[in-house]
Amino acid sequence: MAKVQGAITVNTHRCKGCNLCVVACPTDTLGLAADVNDRGYHFAYMKNPENCIGCCSCALVCPDACIEVYRVKVEG
Repeated sequence: MAKVQGAITVNTHRCKGCNLCVVACPTDTLGLAADVNDRGYHFAYMKNPENCIGCCSCALVCPDACIEVYRVKVEG
Protein backbone atom coordinates (compact mmCIF):
# COMPACT_ATOMS: atom_id res chain seq x y z
CA MET A 1 0.00 0.00 0.00
CA ALA A 2 1.29 3.44 -0.91
CA LYS A 3 2.01 5.93 1.83
CA VAL A 4 0.66 9.46 1.56
CA GLN A 5 3.06 12.35 2.13
CA GLY A 6 1.58 15.78 2.67
CA ALA A 7 2.91 19.25 1.97
CA ILE A 8 1.59 22.74 2.48
CA THR A 9 2.20 26.18 1.08
CA VAL A 10 1.60 29.24 3.23
CA ASN A 11 0.86 32.66 1.80
CA THR A 12 3.37 34.41 4.05
CA HIS A 13 2.17 37.89 3.07
CA ARG A 14 -1.36 37.20 4.34
CA CYS A 15 -0.47 35.09 7.41
CA LYS A 16 -0.93 36.98 10.67
CA GLY A 17 0.72 34.40 12.92
CA CYS A 18 -2.41 33.55 14.91
CA ASN A 19 -0.91 30.10 15.74
CA LEU A 20 -4.23 28.26 15.19
CA CYS A 21 -2.71 26.03 12.51
CA VAL A 22 0.23 25.10 14.74
CA VAL A 23 -2.13 24.03 17.54
CA ALA A 24 -4.45 22.15 15.14
CA CYS A 25 -1.65 20.10 13.53
CA PRO A 26 -1.77 16.54 14.93
CA THR A 27 1.78 15.66 13.81
CA ASP A 28 3.76 18.71 15.04
CA THR A 29 4.60 19.73 11.47
CA LEU A 30 4.04 23.47 11.72
CA GLY A 31 5.69 26.27 13.62
CA LEU A 32 5.96 30.03 13.56
CA ALA A 33 9.00 31.45 11.82
CA ALA A 34 11.52 33.63 13.62
CA ASP A 35 11.36 36.01 10.64
CA VAL A 36 8.46 38.40 10.12
CA ASN A 37 6.50 39.24 6.99
CA ASP A 38 6.03 42.73 5.57
CA ARG A 39 3.18 43.37 8.04
CA GLY A 40 5.35 42.47 11.04
CA TYR A 41 3.85 39.06 11.86
CA HIS A 42 5.66 35.79 12.49
CA PHE A 43 4.23 33.54 9.77
CA ALA A 44 3.58 29.78 9.79
CA TYR A 45 5.98 27.38 8.07
CA MET A 46 6.69 23.64 7.87
CA LYS A 47 9.01 23.09 10.85
CA ASN A 48 9.03 19.28 10.36
CA PRO A 49 7.97 18.65 6.73
CA GLU A 50 8.61 14.90 6.96
CA ASN A 51 5.78 14.62 9.53
CA CYS A 52 3.05 16.07 7.29
CA ILE A 53 0.26 13.62 6.43
CA GLY A 54 -1.88 16.06 4.42
CA CYS A 55 -4.80 15.97 6.85
CA CYS A 56 -5.93 19.56 6.06
CA SER A 57 -6.48 20.47 9.75
CA CYS A 58 -4.27 23.53 9.39
CA ALA A 59 -6.09 24.81 6.30
CA LEU A 60 -9.51 24.28 7.88
CA VAL A 61 -8.74 26.38 10.97
CA CYS A 62 -6.89 29.19 9.16
CA PRO A 63 -9.12 32.30 9.41
CA ASP A 64 -7.41 34.00 6.47
CA ALA A 65 -7.24 31.00 4.09
CA CYS A 66 -3.45 31.29 3.85
CA ILE A 67 -2.72 27.56 3.66
CA GLU A 68 -3.00 25.13 0.73
CA VAL A 69 -2.51 21.42 1.34
CA TYR A 70 -1.15 18.90 -1.14
CA ARG A 71 -0.92 15.10 -0.96
CA VAL A 72 1.53 12.92 -2.87
CA LYS A 73 1.69 9.12 -2.97
CA VAL A 74 5.07 7.80 -1.92
CA GLU A 75 5.87 4.28 -3.10
CA GLY A 76 8.00 2.16 -0.92
